[in-house]
Amino acid sequence: VLPIGLSMGALIAILACIILLLVIVVLFVTLRRHKNEPLIIKDDEDVRENIIRYDDEGGGEEDTEAFDIATLQNPDGINGFLPRKDIKPDLQFMPRQGLAPVPNGVDVDEFINVRLHEADNDPTAPPYDSIQIYGYEGKGSAAGSLSSLESSTSDSDQNFDYLSEWGPRFKRLGELYSVGESDKE
Repeated sequence: VLPIGLSMGALIAILACIILLLVIVVLFVTLRRHKNEPLIIKDDEDVRENIIRYDDEGGGEEDTEAFDIATLQNPDGINGFLPRKDIKPDLQFMPRQGLAPVPNGVDVDEFINVRLHEADNDPTAPPYDSIQIYGYEGKGSAAGSLSSLESSTSDSDQNFDYLSEWGPRFKRLGELYSVGESDKE
């Protein structure tokens, strides 16, 4: 028993409470000094509108600088007139007249030729772009012709004896080709 009339256990409990109170006050003061960011972001700090998903196909209407409009333009135009590519032309044509029926049946050749001529000369028909020319095969092409691959060599001209010399891993393959050669002879 201490001179104040407190036991040692009571004094330790009081000191523990005072220390705990001081720790709580220090934590509270340090947390108050730390400025919390507001949960609502101001409009000038919002950067989500600048985020672009790059795995999407095409940029849509927002992609205004990643293309070259010159590749889509038709340099000839229709009689020197370059139509706008972004709107449908509002030219009015006379309704087409039906073909007179042929007594012996339908003239399919004439029907197809008339429709082909109408489609080729109709400026209102989509697509409103020019035709793009891609690589081609044949004369003047760096790729050459693929048809020469089949006719260049025949199986009878080739000798597969070297396959049996490649060792045990290629033994079966050598046997298959040597059997094929002996069958031909």
